[in-house]
Amino acid sequence: MSKSNQLIVGLAQMAPVWLNREASIDKMLSMMDEGKSQGCELLVFGEGVLPGYPFWIELTQGARFNAQDQKELHAHYCQQAVQIERGDLDSICQRAKQHKMALYLGIIERPVDRGGHSLYCSIVYVNEQGVVKSVHRKLMPTFEERLTWSIGDGHGLQTHKLGPFTVGGLNCWENWMPLARTALYAQGEDLHVANWPGSIRNTHDITPMMAKEGRSFVMSVGGLMRPEDFPKDTPHYDAIIKGCVGIDFLTDGGSCLCAPDGSFVIEPQVNVEGVFSATIDHNKVYEERQNFDPVGHYSRPDVFEFKVNKDRQGFGE
Repeated sequence: MSKSNQLIVGLAQMAPVWLNREASIDKMLSMMDEGKSQGCELLVFGEGVLPGYPFWIELTQGARFNAQDQKELHAHYCQQAVQIERGDLDSICQRAKQHKMALYLGIIERPVDRGGHSLYCSIVYVNEQGVVKSVHRKLMPTFEERLTWSIGDGHGLQTHKLGPFTVGGLNCWENWMPLARTALYAQGEDLHVANWPGSIRNTHDITPMMAKEGRSFVMSVGGLMRPEDFPKDTPHYDAIIKGCVGIDFLTDGGSCLCAPDGSFVIEPQVNVEGVFSATIDHNKVYEERQNFDPVGHYSRPDVFEFKVNKDRQGFGE
C-alpha cells in the first residue's frame, strides 16, 4: 500500500457519563488521546454519546402526555445538551487540532437558530484543524425518540475530503434510508460513517450491506450503556433503574469496520469500551468500483432524477 492511499481510522466505543455534558467531554478527550496513541487520523463516536441517549423514555413509560416526571427529565436533558454556538465543543476542537485528528461525534444539540429550546440528534464533523465543518441534524427520529428529539433537515448532508478519502456520515436509522445514503454517494463519498446508540443487531447486518452498495469503507460506531452507568443523582433515578430489571446492557456497542467488498476489517466489538483502529487503503475503493459504482458508470441519470433540499430549516433570522 502506498502511504498516500492510506488512512488510520478509529472506532471510539464508550459509555458517556450519562446526561453530564462536561464529564462526558472529559472522557471523550481521554479517548481522543488513546486514538492519537494508535495513530488515528479519523476518530468516530456513537450517536448522541454527548451527553447520552434518552433511555428513560422506554424505561419510564415516556409516552404519558403531560407527565411531570417526563417534563423534568426532558428539562434536565435540555440543560445538559450541546450548544455549539456557546462553545460547548471548544475543548474537543482544540484537542482535535492538537492531535491533527478529524472527528465525527454524535451529540444532542440545542441550537440557538431554532429558538434554543428544542433538541436535535446531530452528527458533527470536526476537521483535523479543529474546525466544525458540518452539523447534520437527524432527518427522522426513530420511534420513541420522537418524544424528545425534533425533526432535522438536509443542511448537514455534506461530505468532506480527508486524505485520499471523501467522508460523510448519517445518524442511526438514517442509514436505512436509501435516498439519504444516495445524497452522500452523489458527493463522492467513499468512506461512510454510521453512528448508533449501540447494538450489534443493527451494525452486524447493515454495515456490510452499505459497504457493498456504496463500494465504500463503512465505519459503524455505537456506544455502551449499563444500568450502573446511570448516575445516582439523575432525576427519577429509582424509576429508571426499576425499568432496567433483568437488563445487563441497554446498548452493547457493536462497533465495526467493513471494506468495500463487505468484509469485516474490524469485527463487531461487543460489551467492551475502547478505541479500535485500522489502516484502510483507498485503492480498495477503485478495485470494487471496477464492476459497480452507484453514482458513476452503473447509474442512469437519464432515467432517474434526484434532488436534495440542503436549506437549514428555521423561522426568520
